[in-house]
Amino acid sequence: MKNQVSKWLSIVIPILLGIGIIVYQYSKFTDAQINEIIGYFKNADYFYVCLAVFVGFIGNAIRAYRWKYMLDHLGYDSSFQNNFMAVNIGYLLNLTVPKSGEISRALIVKKYNNIPFDKGFGTIVAERLIDMIFLLFFMLLSVVLQFKIVKAFILDKIPLQLMTLLSIFGILFLIVFVLIYKYSKLKIVAVFKEKISGLKEGLLSIIHMKEKWKYFFQTILIWISYLITYYIATKVIPETSTLTFEAIITCFVVGSIAIAFTNSGFGAYPFLTSKVLLFYAIAEPAGTAFGWIIWTSQMLLVLLLGLLSFLLLPILNRK
Repeated sequence: MKNQVSKWLSIVIPILLGIGIIVYQYSKFTDAQINEIIGYFKNADYFYVCLAVFVGFIGNAIRAYRWKYMLDHLGYDSSFQNNFMAVNIGYLLNLTVPKSGEISRALIVKKYNNIPFDKGFGTIVAERLIDMIFLLFFMLLSVVLQFKIVKAFILDKIPLQLMTLLSIFGILFLIVFVLIYKYSKLKIVAVFKEKISGLKEGLLSIIHMKEKWKYFFQTILIWISYLITYYIATKVIPETSTLTFEAIITCFVVGSIAIAFTNSGFGAYPFLTSKVLLFYAIAEPAGTAFGWIIWTSQMLLVLLLGLLSFLLLPILNRK
């Protein structure tokens, strides 16, 4: 019963949060501004929308191909088509239960390629750690290139006192976690340590794999594809088409954070995008429309590829 409740809460709470953000934002718009947003949707250049979606598709394909390097290193054979469909299904499931896509990917290759769950999941965790490092790199680059704007944006949304308290709380939590993990004799901690040990081989596969340089090169390609996708998307409406490289990096980072730390950015992505674009003299209706156009087009790609993968996966593996 408790598992069912927690499962439904993990689905409902992010959706309600996204709806709350949408209601909050649109309650502040006048009728004229809402009509202006609708006008941006009608007049958007959908050639660039389709081109951005295509580059996003290529990024998914590279991610699936890159995954094969880690699985091969562990001694397990996996086909590109299964990896690609697993990635697509993972993105789709992340739209419902946050981070459930990572578990589904490991389950799919376990079922269709006989790869142990803990090993497959370990490679996915390693992949996410690498992605986090790249996101941190772009965050640092954004701070270096646009320090005044980033500082103003953060302090505008999060008061300095609250930021200080959150930092202190985070450090204390980390210290307590390390102490419990190292010294506690509780059964639940022992079980957790056992699970962690099963993931180590997958995590270490990046460092010890023969093709690690190809893996890192393709990681760079993935993030370049994300950046190119965003750059192309800025051409969708006239207001964002003249953004500088520095501005694109900053907006890209804000959007990536919205997707990484929410339920695929539902509600949060357009809201944060519109707020950061205010610092570049782009009115909130234009920024909101821009954010929704990007988010909606990419989510439609996720839905299409995810549903097709659900249908094709058992068919292509029927033997």
